[in-house]
Amino acid sequence: MEKEKVEGAKLVTKKEKGQKQEALPTMYEVFVRSKNGLSHVHVGSVEAAEAALALQFAEHLYVRRAEGVSVWVTPSAQVTASLPENKALFQSSKEQKKYRFPSHYVLPSAVKNM
Repeated sequence: MEKEKVEGAKLVTKKEKGQKQEALPTMYEVFVRSKNGLSHVHVGSVEAAEAALALQFAEHLYVRRAEGVSVWVTPSAQVTASLPENKALFQSSKEQKKYRFPSHYVLPSAVKNM
């Protein structure tokens, strides 16, 4: 016999011994690309039992009015992020990497307008 109860927005199912256990919901992060040529941007999260279902939920929640051309979903547990206290590692001064700035380069005299 199957017992069901609703907790918030998710349905929790408990099955008795001998029955196959359903997959537990997993949190997925959703990324949407609004136009071709642009980057995907994180827009939110959905909870689903499998990736295909998460993609379907994401499409209904985040691009239902043709607001995007591409949707990515990935399990939240698979996202690796840097720590805020390591912020200094990602910042470099203009003096350390001069080649990244146009002022580092000298234009040839043949180039009149740039």
